[in-house]
Amino acid sequence: MSQRYFIQLSYRGTAYHGWQFQPNGISIQEVLEQKLSMILKERIAIVGSGRTDAGVHAEQQFAHFEREHPLDLTDTLIHALNCLLPPDIAIQTIFPVAPDVHARFSATTRYYQYRIRKQKSPFLDYLVYVFRPQLDIDEMNKAAALLFQYDDFESFSKVRTKVSHFRCLIHRAEWVIENDQLVFHIKANRFLYGMVRTLVGTMLEVGQGRMTVAEFEQILLAKDRTKAGRSAPASGLFLVEVGYPPGVFDKKNDE
Repeated sequence: MSQRYFIQLSYRGTAYHGWQFQPNGISIQEVLEQKLSMILKERIAIVGSGRTDAGVHAEQQFAHFEREHPLDLTDTLIHALNCLLPPDIAIQTIFPVAPDVHARFSATTRYYQYRIRKQKSPFLDYLVYVFRPQLDIDEMNKAAALLFQYDDFESFSKVRTKVSHFRCLIHRAEWVIENDQLVFHIKANRFLYGMVRTLVGTMLEVGQGRMTVAEFEQILLAKDRTKAGRSAPASGLFLVEVGYPPGVFDKKNDE
C-alpha cells in the first residue's frame, strides 16, 4: 500500500506562470515534480492545495504525493531537495499523512495578503504593488465589511472560470497599515480565480473616491465581472496560510 506525504513549501512566484502546469511557461508544480522525481529516482506527481496565478507568491503552500516505498524523512533529504530547487522555491518539511488526507479537498481555509507601498524598494522588487495615490482606508474597510454579508462573488471572478458555483464564505477581510505597507488581509473557505486581485483593484477605486461603498455593494449584487474594477497586479499578492482541520496531520498511515 502506498504512503501519502505532504510537502510544506514557499515560493516567490515572479518567474513562474503560476502553480499549475502551463503549456506556455514554467510552473511551480513542474519544477517541484522534476526535482522530487530526480532525487527519489522515480516519477512523482504532486497535488497542490490550490492554484496561485502567474506572479503570485506563497509564504505557505501545501502539496501531496504518494510513494510505494517509505521515505527516510531526514533533514538531509530536505537539504538535498532545496539544493536542487532554484532559489525562489523552498521546502520546509515533508511528513506522512493518512491516505484520505488531501492537500486541496481537506483544506478548510485559505488566507491571503495583498501588500501595497507608496515608494519603490530595491529589497521588495516584485513583492509589493507600488501605488502612490492617497487612499481613504476607512472607506475601503467599509467596503471590505460588506464581504461578510454576501457569499456569491461572481462579479470578482475571472470570466470563463470552470466552477460549479461562485459561493465563498469570508472569515476575515480588512485593510491594515503595517509599518510602511498597506495590507489587505482576506481569509475564506475558498477563492475564485482572480478574486482577491479583483477585490483589491475595486476597493482601490473606493479608496480614491472614484466609487462609493454603496456602488461597491451594487457590484457584489450584480454578479457581473464587467461591473468590477481592474485586477490589481500579481506582485503584491501572497498566499500566507492554508488551514486544515485540527489533528488532521496527526493521523498516520497504518504500516
